[in-house]
Amino acid sequence: MQEIEAEIAREGFWDNPDATTAILKERTGLSQRIEAFKGLEKDLEDAGILLELAVEEDDAGTLAEVSGQIGELGRRMRQLSLDMMLDGVDDQNNAIVSINAGAGGTEAQDWAEMLFRMYLRWVEAKGFKSTIVDFQPGDEAGIKSVTFTATGLYAYGYLKSETGVHRLVRISPFNASGKRHTSFASVFVYPELDNTIEVDVEEKDLRIDVFRASGAGGQHVNKTSSAVRITHLPTGIVVQCQQEKSQHRNKDMAMKVLKSRLYEAEKRKQDERMQQIHDGKDDIAWGSQIRSYVLHPYQMVKDHRIGLDVGNVNGVLDGDIDVFIEGVLLSRKA
Repeated sequence: MQEIEAEIAREGFWDNPDATTAILKERTGLSQRIEAFKGLEKDLEDAGILLELAVEEDDAGTLAEVSGQIGELGRRMRQLSLDMMLDGVDDQNNAIVSINAGAGGTEAQDWAEMLFRMYLRWVEAKGFKSTIVDFQPGDEAGIKSVTFTATGLYAYGYLKSETGVHRLVRISPFNASGKRHTSFASVFVYPELDNTIEVDVEEKDLRIDVFRASGAGGQHVNKTSSAVRITHLPTGIVVQCQQEKSQHRNKDMAMKVLKSRLYEAEKRKQDERMQQIHDGKDDIAWGSQIRSYVLHPYQMVKDHRIGLDVGNVNGVLDGDIDVFIEGVLLSRKA
């Protein structure tokens, strides 16, 4: 922290506003952790004093109060421990989340929408903000794909473990015979890059197409060619944005998503061997099944990476996924 403060105090530090962003962001994160630790230290000391008084006076009411305080302190200590594990280069960044329905038509598209709702609920519960970048509605129900940003400190650090294939088993609501059906959807999570991280994208490597937006979006939809699709020719990565009325704003957002995906693709190449050494297998690679959500013949959500089973399926689908995120973080730091 002292080194950061010394850098900020250095003459000429504020001459380049773009270069200061990462350092100021790091200072904010460290300051929050230091304040959280100091707060825990003080509250733990206060609880200890109150416990001594309660024992001396044999005060059952005060003992119950201290017990509640200790439970809350335990929760805060666990949260701080988890925050300390988010020490990756991009962990403190905002996240870009893409959800794509697998094969299976309406069933898979409905499942993709259920996952989308689950993540929006989680974002809301964390006090983060979400913004839709691209939304492709399903043919009859659900969604074919959606991309959105989760804005908040360490959003990427938490959500990066959600990358992979999610499997749903249930009685089909779209089949009159009431047969059990298995659906798949994929989730990709990328860090949103700030202006201090440069990704070299040359115009000659891009194909930019404009088209009329489709789906929900207001009166401008289907009237003007405001939607933008960008194809990065060397890698074949395709991104598009159609949520804004302005073609210019859609292009800016699409470029932001493209740069994030190119950055993450390059970062995966560099980390591939380390990931294999660390995990013994590529647990979070595209195509891997990380979690199953079973609604029939029993109710259970199972994370296959850490072997964790949770019976409260409705709670999970309402955004209560911290137990899985924390479990994966802890297992990787063990």
